[in-house]
Amino acid sequence: MSQVVSFHPPAAPVTLPTDATWPVEDIIALFELPLNELLSRAQEAHKAHFPEGDVELATLISIKTGGCEEDCGYCSQSSHHETELKASKILPLDEILEAARAAKANGAIRFCMGASGRSPKERDMPKYEEIVRAVKALGLETCATLGMLREEQALRLKEAGLDYYNHNLDTSPEYYPSVITTRNYQERLDTLGRVRNAGLKVCCGGIIGMGESRRDRAGLLAQLANLNPYPNAVPINHLVPIAGTPLANVEPLDTFEFARTIAVARIIMPKARVRLSAGRESMSEAEQALCFMAGANSIFYGEKLLTTGNAEAEKDRALLKKLGLKIKEIEADHHHHDHD
Repeated sequence: MSQVVSFHPPAAPVTLPTDATWPVEDIIALFELPLNELLSRAQEAHKAHFPEGDVELATLISIKTGGCEEDCGYCSQSSHHETELKASKILPLDEILEAARAAKANGAIRFCMGASGRSPKERDMPKYEEIVRAVKALGLETCATLGMLREEQALRLKEAGLDYYNHNLDTSPEYYPSVITTRNYQERLDTLGRVRNAGLKVCCGGIIGMGESRRDRAGLLAQLANLNPYPNAVPINHLVPIAGTPLANVEPLDTFEFARTIAVARIIMPKARVRLSAGRESMSEAEQALCFMAGANSIFYGEKLLTTGNAEAEKDRALLKKLGLKIKEIEADHHHHDHD
């Protein structure tokens, strides 16, 4: 009888190169600094690379939801978990554009589109390309997260006008198998390589508070910081536990540990936009302020712009105003600068 080949050959352990700029031990040493010293170092790095001190507003929309064949332990979209979520087809283009216009009108400069699934189906690629072209034509920066990509898919998205591709590493290589079994770490790194080779900017971060140790948080940041180059945008998500998922009852993470993670990310990836992403809604203003002080300078903003009369967006803008934080404006195309 022929031997059954498992869908996922065990991946070789993912290790950092021996000459890595940021060994895990050095990153752990940063985590262990007294908080005020860590914040002070993060602010120095932040000022040096972002003298404007502005915050970038990005709006995220799910253009295809649920029914995903992967088993990511944190996710409501996995068909492996019993959650309330119903699967949907790709949203019609006019609905996506309505959301993009609302986002732009509310000051967002980047429009991020997520589709559930392991990787884009070939038959859906022309649709995704059309969506990217149309959103780009509104004058927004475009970002997509569609799972694993093949080389030519990355090139086609670039050709359509995609600016950023998001593909998170989620956690450290060591902790990863206890969260996800349907895709290995190396496959994530391979997708990032293809995205970079296609000339797309990389948006890549992870999720904090999934029951991982501080060493795992340092391990995730080490993987990110030692990518060559490190990502342009680094979303730091705070786990939002969802009923029906394996991580529904995980012990909540301490706020200061979350802020430390942001500060360390800022120090070791000083030029990246570090984004305060999922989980921000449940943070108090003081907790969010601490994250901005730690060097976060991008937020996901106004996901419900179309449905809740912008109360959420207003609240976000009011907080930024209280903290005296400027909002990043869309940069004009370079050819407009000739007349300055």
